[in-house]
Amino acid sequence: MAYLLDANVFIQAKNFHYGFDFCPAFWDWLIEKNASRLVYSIEKVGDELRAGKDDLSTWADQLGSNFFLKPDPSVLLFFNQVSAWASSQQYDPAAVSTFLQVADFYLVADALAHHHTVVTHEIAAAGRTRIKIPSACIALNVRCITPFEMLRYEHAKFVLAPNP
Repeated sequence: MAYLLDANVFIQAKNFHYGFDFCPAFWDWLIEKNASRLVYSIEKVGDELRAGKDDLSTWADQLGSNFFLKPDPSVLLFFNQVSAWASSQQYDPAAVSTFLQVADFYLVADALAHHHTVVTHEIAAAGRTRIKIPSACIALNVRCITPFEMLRYEHAKFVLAPNP
């Protein structure tokens, strides 16, 4: 089972907890865990990150489709299940329409298809105006955790090298 990261994991890491300038180990860890087939995201998230035209977009440009997965035929089979769930809930039609067009929909479908864990900063919440990733994951029996939980589960360590 691998982890699929939501765009907000990268964006908040860059802006707050793991800036490129003071915590490059986080970004190296992501690349290392991707090489060992543990951490990925999806093409739509990569597109969102590259649209920013900043350090994060430059970083995302270097990774390509090995990190940002394209939807394969098995993912396409789960689009109907995820969209049927979203449409059958009490969400406003605009919320459903938006969800079906953004990366969140693809992220949940990919996780469902491949039994991956979704990693996001979002928190499930009741409401009619926005479908949140954790709400969809709970309803569709997809594991969903925070980035901090992922780092703890995987025993990530960002330790300073000893001084010479």
